[in-house]
Amino acid sequence: MAVRLAVRLGVRLGVVTALLGTTVALAPAQAALAAATALTPSPYAFADGAQSIEGARSTADAPLLKPGTSYKSSLPSSGKVNYSLQLDAESNAYVSVTAVPSPGSTVSVIDGIKVSVQDAEGISCSADTASFGAARSPHPIAAWGMRERSPAKTLCRKAGTYYVSVERADPDGEGSSPDAWDLELVAMTEPPTAKTGATSAPEVWDSASPQPLQGQAETRRGGAGFATATPLDQGVWRDDIRPGQTLFYEVPVDWGRQLHVTADLGSSDSAGTGFTADALDLALYNPARGPVADIGVGYDGDQKSGSLPPLPPVDHANRYAVIRQVGAVRFAGSYYLVAHLSESVAESFGDGPFPMTLRVRLSGAAQAGPAYAGESAPEGVFEVSDEDREAAAEGVAAGDDTAMRAVAVGGIGTGSALLVGLGVWTLVARRRGVA
Repeated sequence: MAVRLAVRLGVRLGVVTALLGTTVALAPAQAALAAATALTPSPYAFADGAQSIEGARSTADAPLLKPGTSYKSSLPSSGKVNYSLQLDAESNAYVSVTAVPSPGSTVSVIDGIKVSVQDAEGISCSADTASFGAARSPHPIAAWGMRERSPAKTLCRKAGTYYVSVERADPDGEGSSPDAWDLELVAMTEPPTAKTGATSAPEVWDSASPQPLQGQAETRRGGAGFATATPLDQGVWRDDIRPGQTLFYEVPVDWGRQLHVTADLGSSDSAGTGFTADALDLALYNPARGPVADIGVGYDGDQKSGSLPPLPPVDHANRYAVIRQVGAVRFAGSYYLVAHLSESVAESFGDGPFPMTLRVRLSGAAQAGPAYAGESAPEGVFEVSDEDREAAAEGVAAGDDTAMRAVAVGGIGTGSALLVGLGVWTLVARRRGVA
């Protein structure tokens, strides 16, 4: 969580550092920064320290992905790129791939990414596809691949080399720009359980949709990527979102708990008219960044609301379910909410920002999880710690001082940010002088 805070602060104050190196007066710099922020949605924030690698056209040259490490790569408009994994014979392995088209590019309804995993003999272990949907608005989307050990599966069980292939979902389709997309890849491993547990998904769970949580909304500014996602607890959370912008949040969900989320998009103060299908896209991803469920909310300038479909309580045995969204709720940890507002909203209702409210409800009592016979990579990714709970309650990592919490949760004025940066710069300069 400390790393996430550092990245979050770096993203928000990066412009400040650049301004400090110039001789531009403070007031003009503030005005210029405010104007740029108002017109340009935040770009995707890759994980701090993500390693740059190049996917190979042939599996023979596929670079190795180490579990627990984040990578930055790219995907051409046609053809596959390949990566490799070295796996033991017992662990489950997951690879999430986030595709990030350029904000100015165009995408088709069915275009997106396809992620597949094969063993050394070319046998398919899994395949998953993510697309942009009816709004045709370019934004970060993620799909995952897996090698899972299951009593019901006889393939992909050996130790050895496995290959991850990534390609465009509709490489020959019309309506998509031919430019390459950035990729963020993260591999994770889940150890086996110490004891043999259930081999089928729970048959009975409460699938009723509860009343959306009510109450006064509290402001929480979303992050610009999975690595900088803003922690949320149960509550009503308010943020502003601009056309073309994607905001990331994370909700710690323990074993036995059930997550319910409703998104409200407020009315426009513009006199414009029109309708955008799936204007607000809200997607939920599990701790391995695997897709769980999503909802598209149409917009005509009046307030609109939509809820994610009912999800079961988090249970290790959910992985044996036939329904994909049930099978994805297979481990505890941080579940990610990713909200995107379609670029086309600006055509009818202006650049915004538009008020968005997230109503997050957690039901059910936390339970003990499975007794894992080993440690995951990265460590602790499939559990909820006390630090995670504190971070969700406060909006930032536990242990950080009040000033830093103010920056990460609500943002601070541009002038204040510049003054903070100037103070740090002055202190560093003085220390260098002493040295």
